[in-house]
Amino acid sequence: MIEPTIYELSQSGRKGVTFAKSDVPHYDLPTELQRDSLHLPQLSELDVTRHFTHLSQLNYSIDGGYYPLGSCTMKYNPKINEEMARLPGLANAHPLQPLVTVQGELYLMYQLQEWLQELSGFHSVTIQPSAGAQGELVGAMIIKKYHQVNNSPLRTKILIPDSAHGTNPATSSMSGFKVVALPSDERGNVDLEALKAECDETLAGLMLTNPNTLGLFDENVLEVIRLVHEAGGLVYGDGANLNALLGIVRPGDLGFDIIHFNLHKTFSTPHGGGGPGSGPVGVSEALAEYLPSPIVTILEEGDDETPPFFGFYTPKLSIGRMKAFYGQFGVHIRAFTYIAMLGASGLRDVAEKAVLNANYLMAKVKEDYPLPYDRTCMHEFVVEGTWKDLPDIHALDVAKRLMDYGFHPPTNYFPLIVHEALMIEPTETESMQTLDAFAAAMKAIAKEAREDPELLHTAPHNTPIRRCDEVKAARDLVLCCWMPK
Repeated sequence: MIEPTIYELSQSGRKGVTFAKSDVPHYDLPTELQRDSLHLPQLSELDVTRHFTHLSQLNYSIDGGYYPLGSCTMKYNPKINEEMARLPGLANAHPLQPLVTVQGELYLMYQLQEWLQELSGFHSVTIQPSAGAQGELVGAMIIKKYHQVNNSPLRTKILIPDSAHGTNPATSSMSGFKVVALPSDERGNVDLEALKAECDETLAGLMLTNPNTLGLFDENVLEVIRLVHEAGGLVYGDGANLNALLGIVRPGDLGFDIIHFNLHKTFSTPHGGGGPGSGPVGVSEALAEYLPSPIVTILEEGDDETPPFFGFYTPKLSIGRMKAFYGQFGVHIRAFTYIAMLGASGLRDVAEKAVLNANYLMAKVKEDYPLPYDRTCMHEFVVEGTWKDLPDIHALDVAKRLMDYGFHPPTNYFPLIVHEALMIEPTETESMQTLDAFAAAMKAIAKEAREDPELLHTAPHNTPIRRCDEVKAARDLVLCCWMPK
């Protein structure tokens, strides 16, 4: 049964809050600022508690079950992260406090920058961008300003593989670049011949996700980077899939010029509706002066008796400020805690277990679903949610039926280069029992597709709401709420 809205539960005269008597002088608001009525729900404290408890029980979360969303890396968020972020000295800090009173916070931000530099192999890092997409925007803006400063105004083209995240062409276009798509070859790598054809005097850069959204490490990544550099372009790394590389491969060592980190994907901070996000950006030494400001630095070195004094600096050629104050500090605390708890060996273990889990699950699922790129995958893989002899079954049907088996659906219809794509990512914290149960559900659904396809067409059957009209939901938005008069 669907939980009624809080307005439907409202009963006239019922109260849940008693306001304390005011201890400040009373003043009347100007008439133009007053309202004649305000339709607020009227409920007891118990009504409100039960209402929101019921709603929370309808929610599917990483704490409640396996979340196989590919490309989104729905990692488990260790509770120690939350405990640290709620320490009063951190949670109650104000960004306008004098520097001398927030040295602990600045040390945390500085150390996080240092760790991200070490993990990625880059010279400098800013932790200011507030999301992965904003990190991409920072990268595109740096590429643009770099070419302007170096008198290359004709470099107006950004190359983006056809397996890229949708934010890549979006942020490139927002920065004023012409976007040119690069096809993938038969093994899921960037097509080198297509790349060579675009390496001309108009090339500003290439955005490359590696491992890419097919879950594949580009076998020619060094050659791709060499070709772009020889043509005068810069290589931007979409760091969304860094989870597969921690402690094993550093993008800076491969020759990438810029990268963004999704702290929520790789360093176990909340994701999606549990955000906010954070998208720090790392750059090579040649681009360090272009980073957005302010960046935490040591203003005065310390010694055996005195700790260093931290503050901020603005790089000489900075593209400017990208966000108010200093970024998502609460997210920085969580990422700092995650890295500090695991250490270098623990982070490498994360990547190894994530890759192992993905290949284990892929080996099981490909027995029943078409796998277009049958190679060793990284931390995710993509199968087709349909069969040539069952064209009426679609990825959406498989995804909806998975809900009846108690699983959140995987990512549907992405990447676009895979027909009826189901993109599946088991993170490093999922057990063999969970992966076996998911594979068994996928296998059962494949069998149902042949024996009772209508069961898939009408799924889900065991959820509070049955199959929704997703086209209507996308095109007929109603974003106002109902309120009683």
